[in-house]
Amino acid sequence: MALIIPVIFIIVFVFSLIKRVNVYESFTEGISSALKFTFSLLPCLAAVFMMCALFEASHLSDKLCSLLAPVFGALGIPQELTKLVLIKPFSGSGSLAYLNEIIKNYGADSYVARCACVCFGSSETVFYISAVYFAGMKVKKLAMPILCVLVATLVSTVIACLVCRVM
Repeated sequence: MALIIPVIFIIVFVFSLIKRVNVYESFTEGISSALKFTFSLLPCLAAVFMMCALFEASHLSDKLCSLLAPVFGALGIPQELTKLVLIKPFSGSGSLAYLNEIIKNYGADSYVARCACVCFGSSETVFYISAVYFAGMKVKKLAMPILCVLVATLVSTVIACLVCRVM
């Protein structure tokens, strides 16, 4: 395993020699475009992080959790997972912290913890990924793709909890 990166490096270097590509020039061009992309991405990421902090600091997340818990319960999602389901699209680290709290409170083998683990592993930080992908592509109409991903995440969460209940 320790040789994989050096072997890949040597293969790329030999291939570039065969194709007569200037490796150093290609590398510096790639770094230049990566830096430009990174700097264009910073405002989008800052907005997502600030929205997450405001959402939590305003206690809007707690109010939304208490409002949506019965709806999630009717869909088969344990009410204890409401906050996890709401946090995950915004923050991976925040949802991981809440997952740890669920496991600590309910035990690793409980139904709630199993559902939480499956939901955590099968969903993504939608707004963070959207900021990264769409900033690079300069897409302006984001509502429909984000809505589709959020609906798909909710459906996958319902199915994950159903599978956990059956198993």
